[in-house]
This record gives sequence, structure tokens and C-alpha cells, in this order.
Amino acid sequence: MSDYPTSFDRDDLLKCARGVLFGHGNAQLPEPPMLMMDRITDISGDRGLHEKGHVVAEFDIKPDLWFFDCHFPGNPIMPGCLGLDGLWQLTGFNLGWRGWQGRGYALGVGEVKLTGMVRPDRKMLTYYVDFTKAIQTRRLTMGVANGRVEADGETIYQVTDMKVALSES
Repeated sequence: MSDYPTSFDRDDLLKCARGVLFGHGNAQLPEPPMLMMDRITDISGDRGLHEKGHVVAEFDIKPDLWFFDCHFPGNPIMPGCLGLDGLWQLTGFNLGWRGWQGRGYALGVGEVKLTGMVRPDRKMLTYYVDFTKAIQTRRLTMGVANGRVEADGETIYQVTDMKVALSES
């Protein structure tokens, strides 16, 4: 399916953010501090719950992460939208990993459930993205996936029908 490895360390993810990993003009991750993972531990184009591809990634939680100081002073919590963005980032990364061309952008999400919080005493987030569709036609390159985020093994976010597309424009 892909000539790329099935796991990536932080240096690899930074190469992706700089446009080096998949090539200029193709899927890119954001640079820190918006890069919401430290490593990808497993990725595929034909495995996962629906056998249409998946990604598993991890993010180390440190008490000095940038968002804890401002969200909220005296009551530090990671904004839930950053967890959602991490899931979108991984969905787009999977499309680039498949060798599909174009720049990634989020199109939407069906449902979001936030059932827990990330406070500075958490140690690690684990992201799970499972594709329900991966489409590449002459006019459309898009992934549709469900995802969840676990904090120290506890499911805290769940999303359905995330959509990410690649566009060459």
C-alpha cells in the first residue's frame, strides 16, 4: 500500500510539518505547538475496525504545555478542540502516508462527545483513528473516519464521521 514505514517518531513528524516527508505541496502536519502528537505507533490503509485504514498515535502530556497556562488560569484544562484537531491531523497524515497527493484540510465532523478532561497530571493521550471510507477519484481525495482519544487509558473524546480532504490547489 505504502512505501512509508508503519510508525513514526517525533523527528519524522517534524519532517512532515516542514513538507519534507510527503513532498512539497502534499499532506503536512502543523509545527509545534499545534502538533498534537509525539509519535505514530501504527498506521495502515487496510486495517482497523472497518479494514479501510487506521492510525494510532501518542501525545505525552507535560504540565508545562502551552495551553495549560491560558485555558484556564487556576484551572488548567487542555481545550477539547485540540484533541479533535489531533484526530484531524492524523486523518490527513494517513492520506499522505497512502501516497495520495495534495494539501490536507478538515471538512467537518459528524458528532463529538467529550466525556473527560486533560489536566496537567495526565501522562499520555492515545489517539485512535479508524477509517470508514477512503476515496480517491480524479476529482476527490477524502478520508472519512471515526476516532477516539484516551487519556491514561480512559476514553475521554469520541468523534464520528471526521472528514479530511486533499486538494492540489
